[in-house]
Order: sequence, then structure tokens, then C-alpha cells
Amino acid sequence: MNKKDSKYLTTGEFAKLCKVNKQTLFYYDQIGLLSPVLKNEKGYRYYSIHQIELFLVIDLLKDLGMSLHDIQHYMQNKSPEKFLSLMYQKKEEIVKKRQDIEMKERMIDANIALMEKALELDFQQITFEPLPEATLYLSRNIENVSDKEFIEVVSDFINELNRSQLDSGYPIGSITKREHILKGEFSHYSYLYIEQPHPRAGFPYFQAVKGDFLIGYHIGDEKTIHQTYKRLFIEMELLDLTLGDYVFEEYIYDSVVKNDKEQYVTKIMMQVVPKRPSSCISFDRFPIN
Repeated sequence: MNKKDSKYLTTGEFAKLCKVNKQTLFYYDQIGLLSPVLKNEKGYRYYSIHQIELFLVIDLLKDLGMSLHDIQHYMQNKSPEKFLSLMYQKKEEIVKKRQDIEMKERMIDANIALMEKALELDFQQITFEPLPEATLYLSRNIENVSDKEFIEVVSDFINELNRSQLDSGYPIGSITKREHILKGEFSHYSYLYIEQPHPRAGFPYFQAVKGDFLIGYHIGDEKTIHQTYKRLFIEMELLDLTLGDYVFEEYIYDSVVKNDKEQYVTKIMMQVVPKRPSSCISFDRFPIN
């Protein structure tokens, strides 16, 4: 055989073109995955330039997580129809991986923005702020569930965020209705939520209407959160306001950035409206200690 007059490549030349070592080609030959088209009487192996495309497909399938065993199975039973089906399958997998990466990038961007903002906050300050309309994805109602059911709701909520790629990177918060807050039942949550800055069609959302909010920050765990609520209600009285329909809570600092619960920071956003003449706040529900 005159190699110069043919389109054959030595093992070394073929390996160099494919950017692998010769041992990889020897192994592929050994398992019957990709064998040289010619072996002469001296044992020299030669590959056809047309086999480069086959190697690239094998390499692509490996990169996409397909095992050599499964690639072998395809190679032993290949056909145009099976190849097309395999390509469609792998394309779907790539699309899903890209969506996962994009979701993680959005989560990271949101976490960066939220933490940079948190570092500039004065947690001792209570502010009166207008907040824009926000779209929230809600959990099932948790107002009167048992501890076991609560865990199930939280688990289902987090699983759905991952399954439907709804995790925006914003903190998971809680919504408490006015009636429970006025009774001093600050942990009597109605729903868990996560903000959706880019809501997608096909999901049920809660539209938090824009309005005025009194915003304060509680440092510590929930055992002492009544003290912060009392401060907020005192400020509400001074501003001649009364509580609106909902209160929203979100962690600013939690176990992700703090080891001590006493250093956790909860953001409390109380929807407020101008006080009517008959409206008044009773502090009987707020422990003194």
C-alpha cells in the first residue's frame, strides 16, 4: 500500500487530528467501538480520514454523559433513524442543561445584588416606603397545618421551584394575614413565597399590589420577634397609619452567612394604610419582655 497515494492516516496522525492519545484509539479498537480500516502484515494500523466524523460523534456522546457501553450498543445497531432519534434526545438534554445553568446564573446574580444591598442597610432603622407591584409564587396554604404537614408543604414548595425552574435566587419569605398579626400570632403564616421578577406563563401567581409599607429589621430568632413588631406598631401610631392586609417576612441574613441565630436578620414589610378615625392598635398582644 502506498500511503502517500491514499487517504489513510497512521494511528499517531489520526490521534493528533482527534486530539487524543494513541492509547485511546487502541482501547476503542479493543472494545470494537472504532477500529482502523486497515491493518497490514506488519501490524501497522491505518485510519480513513472519513472516520474522523465517527470519532467526533463518539466524543460528543461521551461529553453528553453517554457511557461507552451505550455508545457501543448504538454503534452495533446504528441506522439513520436511530441516529436522528439519538440526536433529538441529546438536544433535549442540552436544552435542559442550558436552562439549569441559566437559572443558576440568575440565582447567583440575585444573591449578589441582595447581599450587596444588605451590607448597606441600617438594621436599627424603620422606614416608610412605597413598594412596587411584585409577582410572587406561593406555596400551599399553611395557616392551620400540623408540623408534619408544614414540612411536607415546604418540601413540595422547594421541589416545585427546582422542577419548574422557579427559583429566582430571591429569599423564600412568608406571608401573614392582618388578623393574625393583630392577635400577636406573628408565626401564624398563611403562605411561603418567592418573588418572580420574570414570571413565566402557565403558573399561578400572587400579585402583591403596590402600596405603602413600614419596613423594619429583626435581629435574632423568632422567639424575640415580637419586640420588633412592637417597635413597628409604635412607629405606625406615630405616622397615623394602620395595618393593611398582609405582612411579609424575608431573611436578610440566615444560616448561609451567619452561624449564630442571634445574628440572623429578618426583614419585616408591613402593608399600611392611613388610619380611619375608628382604627386603633392594642398593645395587649405584645409581651413586655
